[in-house]
Order: sequence, then structure tokens, then C-alpha cells
Amino acid sequence: MSPPGKHIMSCFVMYAPYHLAEGDWDTEREALGDTVQATLEEFFPGFGALVEHREVVTPLDIERLVGLSEGNIFAGELFESQLFLNRPAPGWNQYRTPIRGYYQCGSGTHPGGCVTGGPGRLAAQLLLGDRARSA
Repeated sequence: MSPPGKHIMSCFVMYAPYHLAEGDWDTEREALGDTVQATLEEFFPGFGALVEHREVVTPLDIERLVGLSEGNIFAGELFESQLFLNRPAPGWNQYRTPIRGYYQCGSGTHPGGCVTGGPGRLAAQLLLGDRARSA
């Protein structure tokens, strides 16, 4: 992916707002990239001079490309009001759905996204328990 002697860096910035106080993401995209790059430069002097190409992906881009509402890869904010019994929504936190045999286990369910596998494991345990009881 990169030529010999070169490297690729991916920088994930949490909590970029979907709605901006001024402007929009199509016009402010590069300003976000500049801010992130300048922040990295503070901790790693000379960093900016090493960058030959960058791609800035905004929450709006994620929504457009992948279809995630407001570009939120965690299917909801990781705030207290959207965690535990409120994930993905109050009354729908036990992985079961109204459709028999259909369980939800994505990043919108407890304990949330990232690469923990927690939602899938918890949903699978519930499913296996349900199957054992119905057998």
C-alpha cells in the first residue's frame, strides 16, 4: 500500500460533531484535517513535513458512503443516556426482537461498538439459552 521507505498512518478522531456551528462538512473538511495535523505536530515536531497525502473523512462522508446515521460508527453516542438499559433504545436492550428467532447484536446494542465482540457474545449467549429452553 505504500512505497518502500514510506508508511501509512490512520488517525481516528472521536466525537467530531455532525452539525457544525458554522459552515458544513463539505467546506470545513480540510480545516478539520489541518487541526488534527497541527495537533499531532505539537507532540511530534516535523510530522507535518512527512505527510505526502491525506484523506479527511467526516461524519457526513460516513453517512453518505456507509449509511450510518450522522456518521456515527457506534450507532449512538457512548453517553450514559445511551448505554446499558438504554442501548439501543429503552425497552429493546435484551437482544431479542419482535421477530421470533431474530436477535440484534451490532454496535448499537450493549455494551456498544469497537472491536470487543461484546454485543455478539452476549446476544449469542441469550440465543443459546432461549434455544435450550425451547427444546
